[in-house]
Amino acid sequence: MNPHSSTSLSRLTDSDLVARVRQLASRERESMAQLVAHLVEFDTRRLFAREGYSSLWEYCISALGFSEAEVANRIAVTRAAREFPVILELLAEGSVHLTSVRLLAPLLTPANHRAVLESARGKRALDIKRIAAALDPKPDAPDSTRKLPARPVPPAPPPEATAAVAAPARLPAIGAPTPPPPALPPAGPNPKTSIPARPAVTPLAPERYKIQFTISTQTLERLELAKDMLRHALPGGELEQVFDRALVALLEELAKKKFAQTDNPRPGRAPSPGSRHIPAAVKRAVWLRDLGRCTFVGSGGRRCESRALLEFHHNVPFAVGGNATISNTTLHCAVHNRQAAELYFGHAPDYSSGTVREESVTYGLARAAMESPVGTITCLETCEHRAVPVPSDQG
Repeated sequence: MNPHSSTSLSRLTDSDLVARVRQLASRERESMAQLVAHLVEFDTRRLFAREGYSSLWEYCISALGFSEAEVANRIAVTRAAREFPVILELLAEGSVHLTSVRLLAPLLTPANHRAVLESARGKRALDIKRIAAALDPKPDAPDSTRKLPARPVPPAPPPEATAAVAAPARLPAIGAPTPPPPALPPAGPNPKTSIPARPAVTPLAPERYKIQFTISTQTLERLELAKDMLRHALPGGELEQVFDRALVALLEELAKKKFAQTDNPRPGRAPSPGSRHIPAAVKRAVWLRDLGRCTFVGSGGRRCESRALLEFHHNVPFAVGGNATISNTTLHCAVHNRQAAELYFGHAPDYSSGTVREESVTYGLARAAMESPVGTITCLETCEHRAVPVPSDQG
């Protein structure tokens, strides 16, 4: 039996699968560090020329089968590791990744490379860009508004092509050349499968960022109107200040809608017995206490960092008598909302026969639930809102 087949993997327990994934990731990091070390020596000896390639780039693409993006990372890291061998150790232990080394390589010097690489431990790409911006700050990007070229409209097929498609097919005469198929218009982007582009965020200097995105004509008109109305306060019409004021107003409006926030809040009323409604005062207190962030804690003690699609939960589930109080309500993201429910109530997915899974996993907050008849684990209760508010009588 193939040890890597989906059938054999499905028989692994959750704990074994987590351990396997970590082990394989560790092996991959070690292999990557070994590959970079060999490429350093390979490039030093210029063996790519002996093998019939004009550059290490061509050798990696043609002989090793890497993509252009993979080669760009590996060559940049190879050249940096030749000068600073400590990079190989950091790659092997997983402290830094190829992208982080590539971004920092032009800024490394014999005097700063250890401190800079140490600051990059465990950082994501955006954090690495912040480090690079601090080492080599750029001036603020100037305000700029320009019209983008119109998107090309696919040409309509010629009438004869349409008629050929609509008409019943006729078999060509024996010996006659087969006519080519009618040309079809190029397919445009599929809105169901295409991934929307995210706004480009580029750190320029400490605490300074460049953001780029596209707006419609209507949004542009609103922007120009806002700039005109703010001329008395912002004579220069700086876009940064306009957007900052707009975001402050938006956040205040969202707080009022989601948490009934007000300058003079009325005393909250206790929820009615048997009601899943969460009072506005409880929402406000829970949101401030949890700092607008998921509170789920994993098996290794790591708290989830998600701030998107947060939901209010009952620590003691509503189904077993939990009330919507501040102490019994917390924030979870949608993923850990479901995870917490499965840990408390169990799950019954349609796994293939022979699959071995634990009935429960003692992740952070779930541990007490497994040791207590009541428990403290949050449940799958989409209490009142997900991405947008819903009527208060829904849970």
